[in-house]
Amino acid sequence: MKLSLRVWRQRGPVDKGRMVRYEVADVSPDMSFLEVLDMLNERLVLAGEEPIAFDHDCREGICGACGLVINGVPHGPQRSTTACQLHMRHFRDGDTIDVEPWRARAFPVVKDLVVDRGAFDRIIQAGGFISAPTGSAPDANAVAVPKPDADTAFEAAACIGCGACVAACPNGSAMLFTAAKVTHLGLLPQGQPERAARVLAMVAAHDEAGFGGCTNTGECTAVCPKGVPLTTIGRLNRDFLKAATSRHR
Repeated sequence: MKLSLRVWRQRGPVDKGRMVRYEVADVSPDMSFLEVLDMLNERLVLAGEEPIAFDHDCREGICGACGLVINGVPHGPQRSTTACQLHMRHFRDGDTIDVEPWRARAFPVVKDLVVDRGAFDRIIQAGGFISAPTGSAPDANAVAVPKPDADTAFEAAACIGCGACVAACPNGSAMLFTAAKVTHLGLLPQGQPERAARVLAMVAAHDEAGFGGCTNTGECTAVCPKGVPLTTIGRLNRDFLKAATSRHR
């Protein structure tokens, strides 16, 4: 396959970026999208040019580091797939493919396709943990957890924090990410002592980071590589309203 890649190039956070076209030949349909970028970078290095900066780590669809907007869709056209697991057989010979970074006020561009997702870390630091003493680890099944709660908690815990939800949201909201982190702790017995304080602190950190508000457009869950459902945000809203009301009383 031969492809044209239009890639966002930006030397630094304060520099003006632009799309640069590269022609890439000998692309195998079995290559992943990141392997195509690797091949392009090898060619750029050999030519004495600056390689394209992009994030990656596990390349197994687990870590979420491979944050790319491909043809206007976070992680590309294949649903429930991260960019590192997107294979070139989903494109056609001669295609022109646009490759951009996550675009959100809370995710400033560091260089080229790399953005600073430290705002997610600050949301987790605000309350995405359990600090209340809960004793030593109990024996398996010693604490009864209803199966619907366990299933919903596991579904929310599948969130890998990649930021695709933010990149897809027209408001730049990270509410799906925040809701997933609130939900998977709030449904388990160990998370109950700090449930109210957790949701208030994490939503406050979300807003302070500069993320937009949620208007339930659903773009976030449509591009989530792990399929975290929109109902997770509804659960966060219920917890938040209950906690806020109790605090004011």
